[in-house]
Amino acid sequence: MSGLLIAAPASGSGKTTVTLGLLRALRTRGIAVAPGKAGPDYIDPAFLAAATGSPCLNFDPWAMRPELISANSALHRAGGRMLVIEAMMGLFDGAADGSGTPADLAAFLGLSVVLVVDASRMSQSVAALVSGFANFRADVRIAGVVLNRVGSDRHEAMLRRALEAVGIPVAAVIRSDKGLALPERHLGLVQAGEHAGLEAFIEHAAETLSTACDFGLLLRAAHQNIVRPSAANIARLMPFGQRIAVARDIAFAFCYEHMLLGWRRRGAEISFFSPLANEAPIADADAIYLPGGYPELHAGKLAIATHFHGAIQAAAEKGVRIYGECGGYMVLGEGLVDATGTRHEMLGLLPVVTSYEKRQRHLGYRRVAPLAGSFFDRPMTAHEFHYSTIVSEGEADRLFAVKDALGADLGTAGLQRGNVAGSYMHLIDLAGDKV
Repeated sequence: MSGLLIAAPASGSGKTTVTLGLLRALRTRGIAVAPGKAGPDYIDPAFLAAATGSPCLNFDPWAMRPELISANSALHRAGGRMLVIEAMMGLFDGAADGSGTPADLAAFLGLSVVLVVDASRMSQSVAALVSGFANFRADVRIAGVVLNRVGSDRHEAMLRRALEAVGIPVAAVIRSDKGLALPERHLGLVQAGEHAGLEAFIEHAAETLSTACDFGLLLRAAHQNIVRPSAANIARLMPFGQRIAVARDIAFAFCYEHMLLGWRRRGAEISFFSPLANEAPIADADAIYLPGGYPELHAGKLAIATHFHGAIQAAAEKGVRIYGECGGYMVLGEGLVDATGTRHEMLGLLPVVTSYEKRQRHLGYRRVAPLAGSFFDRPMTAHEFHYSTIVSEGEADRLFAVKDALGADLGTAGLQRGNVAGSYMHLIDLAGDKV
């Protein structure tokens, strides 16, 4: 079995809701599924994992080497599981250089594409839209269309008649339903862990898909066996310790599952702790990882988590390697200014003060090269996405030399003081060829 890529012409078409409903409906039918998310996303994978009860891996055709995508695909769908990947943005949207699109991923892995179309503001024009997407690339196969946010029986009939001439079958028709909308905030959807009614929402989406979807069509499309990726023991991002304590709660939720998988495959032991619950990492950790998330929304609580502060500061004094990404970097700093302009004292291990008071978006793929003395020894791909800004920086070694997706020099980023380091970059993979 190959699998499916759930894509759309553009963001906001409803592909996350469709994917959630489809995954749960397939699982209810006794079909083992392996959820995936295309691109550098932390939030959607948590929803997809909740729908299936299985971890969701990222598949990033710009930032990941082909061998990592192949290996993760084979490992993830072991035992005959059906791989269902939710795309990012539009099917042919990629990085600033135009590469790394969901279409590239579908072509590489041999995935049939299900195109989710927001039909709420169109009728016969749907045929031109779907025809254009179906014929844009010969190596990308659109197996079916999900007509989303359809208004009425009459509206559905017009859409179906228009699509008959295109020759692309309708896989599902979903009526407009306010109960199928997920709340959002500045980095995307409100996190799965904060959605009190998530299980009911997923069940509602699954019931909707169960009555609206042609499962026979989708299962036949998923059996297009084009590629058999290898599960070779490939090179991955190396763990920076043997016993790595990872911060994990709603303030530190942006951690790639494929990175933890790679660390475990290299023999590292992973444990978790919650800074928001004022927890300390395990006492014998030789490395501590503070991933990104939303510390700006919980800065007051983090500032008074004295047990957490004391444990991390004591670990730094003992020589434990401590690394923070984006939100974790902000918490490693001296202070964090929230949206109201209030400064909250952070760990004080790196000489940086960040602010969320005046928001400025920083977004894009990055190529980073470690500078002298860094934890890392090879060039890597990364993604940057945050609204906070740096208010001040003190004396410390710089961590990375950075270029954007077009190769433009962005200077240096991140700080390191001895065994403590961090930056706004979310590391993804070792640098190499792209899909």
